[in-house]
Amino acid sequence: MTSLSRAFNIEDLRRIARARIPRAIFDFYDGGAEDEVTLRANRAAFERVQLLPRALVNVAEVDTRAALFGVESRFPLAIAPMGAVGAGRPGADLSLARAAKAYGIPYTLATPATTSIERVANEVGGRLWFQLYVLNDADFRRKLMERAHAAGYEALLVTVDVPVGGKRERDSRNDFTAPFRPTWRNSRDFWRKPAWVIDMLRNGIPRMENLDGFVQWSTRVTDAGAASVGRSQDASFDWEGLKRVRDIWPGKLLVKGIERADDAERLLAIGGDGLVVSNHGGRQLDGAAATLDALPAIAHAVGSRLTVLLDGGVRRGVDILKARALGAQAVLAGRAPLFGVMAAGEPGARRALEILTGEFERAMKLAGARTITEITPDLIRH
Repeated sequence: MTSLSRAFNIEDLRRIARARIPRAIFDFYDGGAEDEVTLRANRAAFERVQLLPRALVNVAEVDTRAALFGVESRFPLAIAPMGAVGAGRPGADLSLARAAKAYGIPYTLATPATTSIERVANEVGGRLWFQLYVLNDADFRRKLMERAHAAGYEALLVTVDVPVGGKRERDSRNDFTAPFRPTWRNSRDFWRKPAWVIDMLRNGIPRMENLDGFVQWSTRVTDAGAASVGRSQDASFDWEGLKRVRDIWPGKLLVKGIERADDAERLLAIGGDGLVVSNHGGRQLDGAAATLDALPAIAHAVGSRLTVLLDGGVRRGVDILKARALGAQAVLAGRAPLFGVMAAGEPGARRALEILTGEFERAMKLAGARTITEITPDLIRH
């Protein structure tokens, strides 16, 4: 395996991960919906933004700490929720959680994770958030929330951009299923990845442990390419449903999947604590706005009254600086640490965070920002 010391950026980790795991699984992680216009737009939006660095600032020392919901984080960064990561490497959920704890940032466990709510809390701890899919069984949803609260998760992220599954054509072409099951169509590629095969033989096919007992759960990806979890969503869930979640959940409540300022204001009105400007990493509505493009209007509308986070397209530390300057308190990184953990387990996840945080600290110095509060809109060339 290529040494992690030769992985200088996230793209290097992506290449190592791609070489290690079967194509069907890599494409599930890497791909987007339909023509992948929004997937590419998320990255292109960061690349368009130009900075106007301040000169002659004493940046011998910079302070990267940021407060998220009143608790200090070493960086304005959290790990985003990602489902089925155990299909690429057993124990990947735990590895990501440990890496986040080591770097002093929150980790978000997904509903379709391959490690249970309780196990992550008991074996890792740290700052834990739980991402709730709006499954079409209200009692089961309530039980997930109760389990997360009992296990000490501080925040609930309700994902609202999956009333149906996106049309992910890479998955259909690869005959990918979620939960993962090999088929005769893609098995030849699996056997070309000996390291992955050995892991699967040693540990077994992973289960989405939080979904045990959810009778509506489907394992099959249709010819149309809709993700299985999408077909298990409650498409009738609306603002009244979110109010009921607010009544049930006693901790911090965030909504993930907001791209409109009026929706952000409505969330504020019902007592939400924060939101994630997100288009599901380009995996749902193809043609949705890039999250960085949607961010300024939302930040302007709700200001400091809500904690505004952003995900989608974060591949460089300077992206964190750009998002902060445009109004986000922090970013959620998904694919970046995912490529790291797929490449080399927990050391790979830590390497991904080392790259992002190191680049971010360097970008602060080069931009003339000594603290998080000095990352302001005037750093952006409009």
